[in-house]
Amino acid sequence: MRNLNQMRGLIFSQRVLLKLAESGASREKAYALVQRNAMKVWEEGKDFQTELLADTEVTGFLDAEEIKEAFDLGYHLKHVDTIFTRVFGG
Repeated sequence: MRNLNQMRGLIFSQRVLLKLAESGASREKAYALVQRNAMKVWEEGKDFQTELLADTEVTGFLDAEEIKEAFDLGYHLKHVDTIFTRVFGG
C-alpha cells in the first residue's frame, strides 16, 4: 500500500478516463481532463482525487461518488484469490 500511495492516486487514472468517456465526454476531452489533473500530481505533488473533485469540468461529467468509486482498489484486486489459486494451487 505504501508503494501505491506514493503515486498519490495516479494508478486510478485509467478508471477515471473510462468513467468520463462513459459519462459523455469525448475520448479527447476525457484524456485532456485526466492529463491536466495528473500533471498537477507530478509537478506540484497534489493528490489526484482531490484535484478531480475540485475540477468543475470533471464534476460536470462525474459526481463525487463516481469519482471516489474510480479509486476503489478492490476493483483491481477482485480476482486475486482466483489467480493465486490457479498459480499456487489450492
